[in-house]
Amino acid sequence: MKSNKKNKPPVVVVLGHVDHGKSSLLEAIKDLKITQKESGGITQHIGAYFIEHENKGVTFIDTPGHEAFSAMRSRGTTIADVAVLVVACDDGVKEQTKEAIEHVRKTKTPFVVALNKIDKKEANPERTKQMLASEGVFVESFGGDTPSVEVSAEKRKGIDELLEMILLVAEMEELQCKKDVPAKGSVIESKVNKKKGASATLLVEEGTLQKGDVIGTESCYGTVRTMEDCTGEEIEKAGPSRPVSIIGVKGCPHAGERFEVHEKLSEAKKSIPQKEIQADEQKPEVKEFPVVVKADTFGSLEAIKTSIDAIPRDKVFVRVIRSGVGNINENDADIAKAAGADIFSFHVKTDNAAKNMILRDNINVRNFDVIYELLDGIKKEASKIIEPEKVRTEIGKIKLLAVFRTKGNRQILGGKIIKGEALKGALAEVWRENEKRGEGKVVNLKKEEKDIERAPEREEIGLLFEGSCRAEEGDVIFMYKEEEIVISL
Repeated sequence: MKSNKKNKPPVVVVLGHVDHGKSSLLEAIKDLKITQKESGGITQHIGAYFIEHENKGVTFIDTPGHEAFSAMRSRGTTIADVAVLVVACDDGVKEQTKEAIEHVRKTKTPFVVALNKIDKKEANPERTKQMLASEGVFVESFGGDTPSVEVSAEKRKGIDELLEMILLVAEMEELQCKKDVPAKGSVIESKVNKKKGASATLLVEEGTLQKGDVIGTESCYGTVRTMEDCTGEEIEKAGPSRPVSIIGVKGCPHAGERFEVHEKLSEAKKSIPQKEIQADEQKPEVKEFPVVVKADTFGSLEAIKTSIDAIPRDKVFVRVIRSGVGNINENDADIAKAAGADIFSFHVKTDNAAKNMILRDNINVRNFDVIYELLDGIKKEASKIIEPEKVRTEIGKIKLLAVFRTKGNRQILGGKIIKGEALKGALAEVWRENEKRGEGKVVNLKKEEKDIERAPEREEIGLLFEGSCRAEEGDVIFMYKEEEIVISL
């Protein structure tokens, strides 16, 4: 009986800590030129790239290194057949390295360790292997079963060996997929192009996706009008493990959604589930900081919103009242004006009509090219509306021995410092028989008819008290100071 399955190229996810050379490694593999297109040298979108090595295909998924993209990295691992864990030999195992290890363990994805930056003077591959062993990852040279390859993305060393190891691991997995079935797979990324409209990067997992196919995801549907491969060349069809960029979907599907081919648009539309909208929880006494967020892709937008949701809400509630993909437009500005919100944007521009409204209505707009700077910007602005905390510091106690003169709300008193010290200008509370009777301020201090700034414990002094009550002989005056502490998120 003829099998309905065929072998498929491996889908490889590249994981690791920020700045450990993931994008540079992909660049070295096929001169993909990722890093030079990204702000701050950090890849901030998921990209998928198909290459051939020794007549065998491999699809690489590059996942962002910044911590805000944890969910995206996790998703990348779940759709991958093989993972490459990139660890810089001059830096060793870091937090996101550990996170990547946890991801591949949870998904049981076979992986290869790429020991990068071996050309660096500070590189220490053996120490790096030891650090990996401490995390339970034992490479083959340490008696384990995890393959490792020493590479230098910058010097283009070890690249062929790494590709051969990836293909060897994939071969051992005996990767197969169904053929002659309607195409299905995952959404890698989506964005809005001002001239072309919404586009989506898809990874075909089964079947063959063709130009003209009707597809549906969890949020969008449409007809594939154009389809391009990772080099930008227009193609008619794409088989399993092939990443493609398509235009024709009505709207931007969310990164990570599944897509399927349907016979009719009506069927694709019906496949979109109806979702209940739940109101964000907020304590009534907590102030709200409303924001409008715009980004160039859904992946970036998702990461930003996920990070905003993680901001503690005990001091201020950062509420996203509007978000979307594409340039800042009049609707964004109109909603921001009505809600008194700030607009935060990532890698997008502002439409001319929106610019006029923003200038006229003095709407605060902040544009960013690096995502963690955007998040820091939101926290900084939100912190401005948090009420400063008052911190009280006890200074000392005075036992009143005499009341010399009273006029209005001022009294000249005599007393002995029984604890701490007395300080000119200190705030004060008057206590009598263990009850607070009033409060005020120590306006002046005297010792032997001379004005003084402070006096130590056990000294007898005169003081000018100004307050809301009249102190009496035998009362205790508690002196203290208050400072306002600015709270930052």
